Amino acid sequence: MNTRAPLVVVLSGAGISTDSGIPDYRGPNGLWRRDPGAEKLVTYQHYMADPEIRRRSWRMRCDGPTLRARPNEAHRAVVRLERSGVPVRVITQNVDGLHQLAGMPARKVLELHGTAREVVCTECAERSAMEEALERVRAGDPDPACARCGGILKSATVMFGQALDPEVLGQAMAIAKAAEIFIAVGTSLRVQPAASLAGLAAQHGARLVIVNAEPTPYDPLADEIVREPIGTALPALLDGITARTA
Repeated sequence: MNTRAPLVVVLSGAGISTDSGIPDYRGPNGLWRRDPGAEKLVTYQHYMADPEIRRRSWRMRCDGPTLRARPNEAHRAVVRLERSGVPVRVITQNVDGLHQLAGMPARKVLELHGTAREVVCTECAERSAMEEALERVRAGDPDPACARCGGILKSATVMFGQALDPEVLGQAMAIAKAAEIFIAVGTSLRVQPAASLAGLAAQHGARLVIVNAEPTPYDPLADEIVREPIGTALPALLDGITARTA
């Protein structure tokens, strides 16, 4: 491998996981447009204040596709690039854990919005597997409490109304500044502060590539814009980088 291979940073949004059966919540056919009331189920203030919202949230998690989803070709393409020896970092707005399931080392993935595969107690901060909590729900406990302190459990995700972890955001900003190639894939680049990472990377000299079906606010800064389906476009793009750096 060329020892001067560029640092490739992939910022992934919901669009990378739609081929895995996880809906794009904000897209034209997304859940928030079809059922605006569903947004309350992942809004921190509503969740903490209303037991019925929590019960509905737990039912949504039981019925939802996230834990059943499996990585698709786009996730696997990122792993292939990393395994080729090219330095790769993933910053993801997704909470599905599919980058890691595809084989991306967890230490190379920054989850800006947390993970849906764990739960956290809002009182004592104890963390445990989401599947364990869902088993309690299926067994008849509609709003399972923390087994350690009795506090309210929530998914270990950043809900609406919560701030991003400043340490995680700081790491993401440092990675964006260091990127030589910054690929924003499947994200509208409208949700801040995650979206600003694309501009930060471009400002610090990265080649900015945007792979998204719809226009984004950062398109004017992009060196390349790809509108083709992510499942074929991203593998072609990343395999091309591998070939050039071999």
